[in-house]
Amino acid sequence: MTPPTVTMLYASLLAALYLALALRVSLRRRAAGIDLGDGGDVELMRRIRAHGNFAEYVPFVLLLMAMAELGGAGHILLHVLGIALVAGRLCHAWGIGSSSTAARVIGMLLTFAVFGVAGVVCFLRAIWAY
Repeated sequence: MTPPTVTMLYASLLAALYLALALRVSLRRRAAGIDLGDGGDVELMRRIRAHGNFAEYVPFVLLLMAMAELGGAGHILLHVLGIALVAGRLCHAWGIGSSSTAARVIGMLLTFAVFGVAGVVCFLRAIWAY
């Protein structure tokens, strides 16, 4: 079985973004002297939510992409999904950090679109396998 190399590419890019978001939380905690929770620090709250929102969506979307790829989905479709997911997550993180509602909405719409398309692709591939 061929490994899901297209999904692996986007997983690695998203891992770098996740690490950056985690480091931003840690650096703000250190600067604000807050070990646990957000201490009412608005900047820390924003960073925690950007990190948390990423963790809530990206793993499941990557799982769907990997299953779609293993199920025979085309590489062009997977690249479109991967690019849209990375762009969406960058927009969302930037939107939360900069208080840009438009960037947050664009980021979530892109993420939801990838989530939905990947889910439909997996569903259709599963049905066609029978």
